[in-house]
Amino acid sequence: MKLFDVYPLNNITITRALGSKVWDADGNEYLDMYGGHAVISIGHTHPHWVKRIESQLEKIAFYSNSLVIPQQQELADKLGKLSGKNDYQLFLCNSGAEANENALKLASFHTNRKKIIAFKKSFHGRTSLAVAATDNPAIVAPVNQTNNIVFLPFNEVDSLNAVFKAQGNDIAAVIVEGIQGVGGINVATTPFLQAIRQNCDQYGAVYIADSVQCGYGRSGKFYSHDHAGVQADIYSMAKGMGNGFPIGAISIAPHLQPKYGMLGTTFGGNQLACAAALGVLEVMEAENLLNNAAEIGQYLMDGLRQLPLIEQVRGAGLMIGFDVPDSIKDLRKNLLWKHRIFTGEAKPNVIRLLPSLALSKADADHFLDAIGAEIKALSSSSTLIPS
Repeated sequence: MKLFDVYPLNNITITRALGSKVWDADGNEYLDMYGGHAVISIGHTHPHWVKRIESQLEKIAFYSNSLVIPQQQELADKLGKLSGKNDYQLFLCNSGAEANENALKLASFHTNRKKIIAFKKSFHGRTSLAVAATDNPAIVAPVNQTNNIVFLPFNEVDSLNAVFKAQGNDIAAVIVEGIQGVGGINVATTPFLQAIRQNCDQYGAVYIADSVQCGYGRSGKFYSHDHAGVQADIYSMAKGMGNGFPIGAISIAPHLQPKYGMLGTTFGGNQLACAAALGVLEVMEAENLLNNAAEIGQYLMDGLRQLPLIEQVRGAGLMIGFDVPDSIKDLRKNLLWKHRIFTGEAKPNVIRLLPSLALSKADADHFLDAIGAEIKALSSSSTLIPS
């Protein structure tokens, strides 16, 4: 049987990983500045995380949500403490798309409304509602198309206010990334997020903070929306939650009430997934990784801003993007094949950095030295950089 060919692949096979380093089948070492799409939050194969999973696996890996699973409450308590949302409720699932799907569904149940506000360049997942709220027609199948999604310009308060004024009583929710990931590391402004909160309060809509990529400490605060001083009604999360083990969740404000059968999942919140997620939170707390993300992220951005040619360095914590002009368009490719450094991208010309929150200053320096050298090499035959 052939694999269904939907991924463009680099011809590299990673066989071992530790911290911010990975090794391929030939023994070559790479610096991971992308974390597998922001998934690696505490570093590859962290010993505590491995032990947490192994210990649970020796007892029980899975049983259904029809019985009490104490690890779920343990995870809820730990997440509430670290996120500062002790009075919220937790629903566990398997992925970011599923988290956003359930968030949108819950908002519609709560308001008895259908309209959703989403934003240009957004990405919320590939399941039915989540992909309908994603601004990429190429991945929206005909069956996913709906007139219930209103796409507005990102960071434009006037457009948001105008739509609420015209349709506010029909709007179930606003779903917004605090920092757009796939869209190119676009940071939501404080006035914009505060305007979302104000309009949702005024019209009885639900504020959904998509924190799948920009949450779980990546921005230097637990949720990137925290930088704006707002409280969302629902936070969705996944990528960094399990450090590579599949798990997702939504954190739900106390005024949104549950009913039996409203939401459900077969695998979500199983014992092994909870053990992985608890291992992540325990390491984040013990190693003070939110502060490390803030400090090393600022160090990286300061270093990048001192380099020639790259443009519009932006982000927060260890969620960083910058634009690459055509004169050095091969920069990302050469970082991989010449310097063995993994980075991400967003079309058409953005390099994304999403490394482990435990990234060291030494590894940050290694990256800055490599990108500086490669920029010099790519531009050495032009007059853009003086010799």
